Amino acid sequence: MLNAAPTDLTGKTCLVTGASGGIGTSAVAHFATLGATVYATDIADSFDGPATYKRFDLLDDQDLSACCDWIAEIKPDILFNNAALFAMGSVLEEGDLDQLDRLFGVNVRAFYAIMQAAAKSMVAQKQQGSIINLASQAGHRGEALVAHYCATKAAVISYTQSAALALAPHKIRVNAISPGVIDTPMWKTVDALFAKFESKPLGQKKREVGEAVPLGYMGDPADVARAAVFLASAQSEYMTAQTIGVDGGNVLR
Repeated sequence: MLNAAPTDLTGKTCLVTGASGGIGTSAVAHFATLGATVYATDIADSFDGPATYKRFDLLDDQDLSACCDWIAEIKPDILFNNAALFAMGSVLEEGDLDQLDRLFGVNVRAFYAIMQAAAKSMVAQKQQGSIINLASQAGHRGEALVAHYCATKAAVISYTQSAALALAPHKIRVNAISPGVIDTPMWKTVDALFAKFESKPLGQKKREVGEAVPLGYMGDPADVARAAVFLASAQSEYMTAQTIGVDGGNVLR
């Protein structure tokens, strides 16, 4: 009889960054439901979910260093490296160097520091862990009004591949998830930005992007969380250096 690999995460310690957003909150709930001990962080003052929570501002060097020290303390088996900022602006409109510094500061610099801290902890503990980085469909192609964000997510995909090769001898797997348009609370802000830049009524851009998905609708945070569970569990034990698209067919790889 076939003995399928389990998705059970009992006995595993999981860290979720960006935990207060729609995807992060769903990931925390999924990991906890499957038995993991979950730690969570974000910039919000508090967090309502089944996790031990600490607030860190990842643009602040002292907070980022403290977060990395915390990672060394909790010794995660699983990292869901999800924290990110979004902003809009092209080379002609508002995509200035201050915006670049903020987006690269969280989406690349802090992302890398947290991944490195988790990797060092796993190696020191001889844990065969799983690091899951959150990329985006924006990391696979440029977009005129989302220049800096696209570039940061392309960097996430590249760092995922490099880290996977570096950590393979330690049996630590590193993969990424590229969500497409996911219906999270952040879409209220995104829709308002598109309304500004493209002179559209509020709500129109959100409706348009959902209808443009080959499956015909926006994804749910749980769609991404289920992919994270797959990458965290024994179901994917022979996968590393990969980026999984959860985008309803938006990007053909």
